Amino acid sequence: MKVFVNKRIPEVGMKIMKENGLDVFVPENDNLSHEEWLKYCQESDLILNVGFHKFDKDFFEQCPNLKAIALFSVGFDHVDIKEATSRKIPVGNTPDVLSAATADTAFLLMQSVARRSSFYFERVKNGEWGDFDPLFALGQELTGKTLGIFGLGRIGFEMAKKAKYAFGMNIIYHNRNHNEEAEKELDAKYVSFDELVAQSDVLSIHANFKPEQSELFNAEVFKNMKPNAIFINTARGGFQNEHDLYEALINKEIWGAGLDVTNPEPMNKENLLLGLSTVCVLPHIGSATEEARNGMAKMAAENLVAISKGEKMPTCANEEVYG
Repeated sequence: MKVFVNKRIPEVGMKIMKENGLDVFVPENDNLSHEEWLKYCQESDLILNVGFHKFDKDFFEQCPNLKAIALFSVGFDHVDIKEATSRKIPVGNTPDVLSAATADTAFLLMQSVARRSSFYFERVKNGEWGDFDPLFALGQELTGKTLGIFGLGRIGFEMAKKAKYAFGMNIIYHNRNHNEEAEKELDAKYVSFDELVAQSDVLSIHANFKPEQSELFNAEVFKNMKPNAIFINTARGGFQNEHDLYEALINKEIWGAGLDVTNPEPMNKENLLLGLSTVCVLPHIGSATEEARNGMAKMAAENLVAISKGEKMPTCANEEVYG
């Protein structure tokens, strides 16, 4: 089977596929136009996709010979899962292996925003160290504060653990279902969405994004948050309305924001959020560790090897395809 890998991935994944007899193709220039990318997809049996190309109904209609897709990500909101399933196309993802790395990023953002580290780092680089001023650009402490988790799954659980054990933070969360493990181990408390918004000193998003949740965190929600609240998002940028977020910050409806994902991506360098001292923005680096990326490469490769052997994908986002 011919595998199209649209961008270079860690060697561990390439080795697994080649050792199992897959014919792997990676273009020399991975900055492909949509037309070039689609052409390679049409010529392949299997796809290992890095990034967020849209796999919608139109795509599947143009690639009738496709047998499976392995995503180099845990999220799969850029795939029309219903359409893939109707065509008997398994879609693999990479859960678990990046949970710790992504939670680390959320934890980093929380601390960076609380202590305005990005703002102060820029001052140092610009030679603006300044004299000691007891009242200038103060941060806030996290010990004993309340962390609200929107989406207490694997990554959210890791974030909650770090906050609980490092700062003694109280954990509240909003989920579709109760997380009994978190309630037992972390004394986490399940609350309604409105209670989560109103009670959190830090509100961190760790949910899978769905179209109906587009810009869920908007002006109305920000107005109901605490004036000292820090908004953290390492999930998907589509969750936030960034104009509303900026307005909430300058009007002191909330205190700060830490983003590893933006709406849209990449963020425009002229975005007004970047000029605020209590904002820290990272370029979607949640899984950017050697350990996480190697694990993702291994998992994505194993998903495709399983397909080539007529077996089920070990980590499949649409397991109903095997029903």
